[in-house]
Amino acid sequence: MDISKMNRYTAPVNFASLPLLTTFLCGVGLLLLATFTMIQVTSTKYNRNLLKELFIAATSSVFLGFGSVFLLLWVGIYV
Repeated sequence: MDISKMNRYTAPVNFASLPLLTTFLCGVGLLLLATFTMIQVTSTKYNRNLLKELFIAATSSVFLGFGSVFLLLWVGIYV
């Protein structure tokens, strides 16, 4: 295995788009988190919908998770 004959690794995401991805994904995740919090604060135990709460919480966690990964890549912590 000669290193000079190997192809150089290129990242699947362009480094110039990391700030945009970070702000967009974290922003959407925080917006969904605020929506989930408002639903929890304003609803009573009689009008809660478990499926809606689980969907909003799961979607928010996915957006915040990917936003955190792109934030780590943006600042130079390669995971």
